[in-house]
Amino acid sequence: MIEMAKNLIFEIGTEEMPAESMKKFRIDYLECAKEIFANNNLEYEAINVYSTPRRLVLSIKNLAEKQKDKRESVRGPAVNIAYDENGEATKAGQGFARGQGVEVADLVEKDGYLYAEKVEKGKASKDILADILKSIVKKVPLPKAMRWGSVKMEFIRPIKWLLALFGEEKIDLEIADVNSEVFSLGHRFLSEGKVKIKHADTYFNILQDNYIIVKEGTRRKIIKDQIEKLNLSGKAVIKESLLDEVVDLVEYPTAFKGQFSEEYLELPDEVLITAMEKHQRYFPVKANGELKAEFIGVRDGGSDYLAEVIAGNEMVLKGRLDDAQFFFAEDQKYGFINRSEDIKDIVFQQDLGSVNDKVQKLEEITSELADKLNYRADKKEKAVRAAELSKNDLATEMVNEFANLQGIMGREYALLAGEAEETAEAIYEHYLPRYAGDSLPKTDSGKLLAMAEKLFNLSSHFLLGNIPSGSQDPFALRRQATGLLRIILAEELSINILEIIKMSMKIVDINKSTVNEVSLKLKEFIKQRLENLLSDLEIRYDIINAVIDVNDNDFVDIYQRAEKLMEFRSQNPQLFVDLVRGLVRAKNISENLDSKSEINAGLLTKDEEKQLYEVYQKNQPLIKDHFAKKEYKKGFYLLVELKEDIDKFLDNVMVMVEDEELKKNRLSILSEISDLMREVINIEEIALD
Repeated sequence: MIEMAKNLIFEIGTEEMPAESMKKFRIDYLECAKEIFANNNLEYEAINVYSTPRRLVLSIKNLAEKQKDKRESVRGPAVNIAYDENGEATKAGQGFARGQGVEVADLVEKDGYLYAEKVEKGKASKDILADILKSIVKKVPLPKAMRWGSVKMEFIRPIKWLLALFGEEKIDLEIADVNSEVFSLGHRFLSEGKVKIKHADTYFNILQDNYIIVKEGTRRKIIKDQIEKLNLSGKAVIKESLLDEVVDLVEYPTAFKGQFSEEYLELPDEVLITAMEKHQRYFPVKANGELKAEFIGVRDGGSDYLAEVIAGNEMVLKGRLDDAQFFFAEDQKYGFINRSEDIKDIVFQQDLGSVNDKVQKLEEITSELADKLNYRADKKEKAVRAAELSKNDLATEMVNEFANLQGIMGREYALLAGEAEETAEAIYEHYLPRYAGDSLPKTDSGKLLAMAEKLFNLSSHFLLGNIPSGSQDPFALRRQATGLLRIILAEELSINILEIIKMSMKIVDINKSTVNEVSLKLKEFIKQRLENLLSDLEIRYDIINAVIDVNDNDFVDIYQRAEKLMEFRSQNPQLFVDLVRGLVRAKNISENLDSKSEINAGLLTKDEEKQLYEVYQKNQPLIKDHFAKKEYKKGFYLLVELKEDIDKFLDNVMVMVEDEELKKNRLSILSEISDLMREVINIEEIALD
């Protein structure tokens, strides 16, 4: 418990803040506040950041009323320089003391030097809080920065009021031409407006009395509890991402159930769900996996006039579903296959032609990939057909209105047009994975077409010079590369990555003269994603470095080597280090060999070299066989059997003898042994700690 402490409340009132940005913004704001308070030597028991659509709140429990004293030890001149032979302070000693603002007598001798031990007394918190709070607002990264009026600063939304209380003391500060007060605002419709706050301890209760639930976690629980109590015909389908957004759209939530006509259930589920979730922020209801003609909304207010609110929301949703029903019918009248002509008029991207141009190249890439991966003829045919139809839905009325349904409507319309189920599914799956953690394609055709889609996007942009740098990635190429990589690893496709990149670039057919150079850049770009993925799996940095540039056209092999090497090291830490140390010694000494020659068993005279050669001959073919079969762990264990004999050889046999023939023979033994790992890892990258 911190002695002499008070609670702090700092509320920034704003215009409505963007709900989709608030979760990360709260995290960033909290981290920024923690850092600044730590830098100012201010202790506290707990710190949190909360928000509603119209307020951002920093809440600190038991903030110390005074900074901790700052102790500093400054080293000065050596003692023999600071004092003369009579023990009197020299000019150097006097100058050091004067410069540090202390008396010579107060200097401390330590380790042959003089030190000035200084204590800077902490200031009262109330005297520095204004500057601290302003610096937090100034330094926090903004998801969306705005300027307003004649105000020179930027913030997430225009600032309307400020409240800053340290216990019962008001903190006077000004931000963006707004001065702090002891007032907050209650709910826009349910309260009388201005609410006086006399003490930081009463802040949350007073606002709750005025229909503001400040803590988003409390609003979340209220919404979930209210949904549980609704009389539903099934179970609410609550996506956490949507719930996050809804929580940040309301200050005083009330959940309600609405209904719509069952005739709309004839539409594809995804259409209904999109209309509810994306457009209206409603939660769907399902029973036994089937959608029900119900939805759950959340209003920002109490239960008064709730029937009218429900009726209004039902009317709005009906309008959305009427539109969807009309678009669905019109699209079927026109025909999905006929859209192949329409996509010729849709520009894909400047310098890359129309969507139809992209589709034709996707077909070629898909076909080439199918051959490289030895797809059966029927599987290849379905995948190429999916590529041919993959963008047709971009020309449909439904996708024009509900853009996030691309791929989904392609699948639905392809099935209605009589296409094979796998072809239809591949049309949807070729966009997967769309984000981190998203599912991967399940059908063979979907996997193939998804790889082709990502190869085309990556190849075309790299050839155009649209290569991500820093945090800039306007075409989401990092996501595309990660998606391609995830499919390759999940399917364990031992495919030459450079080969398929060049194949794709030649089909893209832009800036042909740069293909060789740019393909290497793209390979390194994807390889960087592999390094990140391995790091996320908590594989040591040195193991990643040891495998990443060895046989680096097979990313599955790199992944497996890193995984097995990490597993081996974790299970046998000391044995692993000792083995690598011995192999590194062997490699370093063998570098004195000018040229390799066959080992002459007749020149082996020492017991240690005979024994090492014998165990090497026995294990070498087995080790190579295991590595060739990617049985890396088995190969590592066989290498361990060489460890003791390598050590004995290096400790007891003179390698660099005058006899050139004997020296070359011994160097050849060491060279052969060190080469055993050459195709698996670069042992010099391993950190021996």
